[in-house]
Amino acid sequence: MVLVDTSVWSLALRRRPERLSAFESGIVAKWSQMALDGEVVLIGPIRQELLSGIRHKIQFERLQERLDDFLCFEMRQSHYDRAAECFNACRAHGISAGSVDMVICASAIQHDVHIMTTDPDFSRYAKHLPIHLLPL
Repeated sequence: MVLVDTSVWSLALRRRPERLSAFESGIVAKWSQMALDGEVVLIGPIRQELLSGIRHKIQFERLQERLDDFLCFEMRQSHYDRAAECFNACRAHGISAGSVDMVICASAIQHDVHIMTTDPDFSRYAKHLPIHLLPL
């Protein structure tokens, strides 16, 4: 299982294929294969990010339906406590981190899954947190 970050979901579901670079197309192909194999998971905060900002109700509902096809890890209090621990660990090393990123890291740690992302911040987090990034 792989926890897919918003950056990858956006490439796969919100960007037009003809507007993707060769590198981005490769990421989408990898995501597509993992999705077909049932290896892709998400969490509520990522789902919210993906659905936020969609202006047209029909597009919103279509994306909602597509996301319903994927496993979504249930969030518990322990995830948020672990996210705060991750934030504190990063901060202790001079790394600023966003709340959603820390929830992603905490979820990946608790479920022992890799993170698939194009966000370079995660490489910095990985130096101080027990997370594993899927090579792109």
